[in-house]
Amino acid sequence: MTGIVVHPTAIVAKGAQLGAGVKIGPYCIVGDNVVLANDVELISHVVIEGRTTIGAGTRIFPFASVGHQPQDLKFHGEESRLEIGERCTIRESVTINPGTEGGGMLTKIGNDCLLMACSHVAHDALVGNNVVLANYCGLAGHSIVGDYVRFGGICAVHQFVRIGSHAFIGAQSMIDGDVIPYGLAVGNRARLAGLNLVGLKRAGFERDSIHTLRAAYRMIFSSEGTLRERVDDAAVMFKDAKLVQEVVSFISSAKDRPLTLPQTGADEE
Repeated sequence: MTGIVVHPTAIVAKGAQLGAGVKIGPYCIVGDNVVLANDVELISHVVIEGRTTIGAGTRIFPFASVGHQPQDLKFHGEESRLEIGERCTIRESVTINPGTEGGGMLTKIGNDCLLMACSHVAHDALVGNNVVLANYCGLAGHSIVGDYVRFGGICAVHQFVRIGSHAFIGAQSMIDGDVIPYGLAVGNRARLAGLNLVGLKRAGFERDSIHTLRAAYRMIFSSEGTLRERVDDAAVMFKDAKLVQEVVSFISSAKDRPLTLPQTGADEE
């Protein structure tokens, strides 16, 4: 391949696969089963191990540790994988672990994600596209994060938690329950604080769609009847509203963790 630049102090295993235009800076280590697609850049002091694939155009900054064995006592050396998408930015001291036999054998991060310094993505986590983890955020094992989710600094996400697309998680929040798509969650333990209206507007959603979603939100998280009854009613009343149906489907498919509710919401099934 043409245009590959490897600094003399870097160590690249013979089995590693490097695409065109890859740049590997000083003191980096690239393992035998690593695949770096075109134009990946490792700035310096980056260590990539395991069965790890890095998508085209991704940049990884100093002291990131990518693909080392999971921090899970149940891991016994199984040949699990880590996949990182295209055009991601992985900043200093980020740690990302591959999957485990108990979680599908795969940790996956989508395209165009930003993982700021000292953030962590644990084994078997599935992260969508255009996700931002601010500094010191941690995603525990088996967590699922939808597209365009934004995390403030120093957030922690409990294992098996799902966070729906376009949600916003406020700084220093501890998320131990599922967060609906387009939701705004904040606190320790986090509570739902409304919809991510700023994010919806920035993403270009139509005004009418946002108003409809707000009406459905008020209905779903009111105090009348049970949560299940309100979700079923919203599914019927807003059957033609795409955003509402996404929220309804998300709530209905809950399995491993409780739902993050507003402060005044009843903790009910």
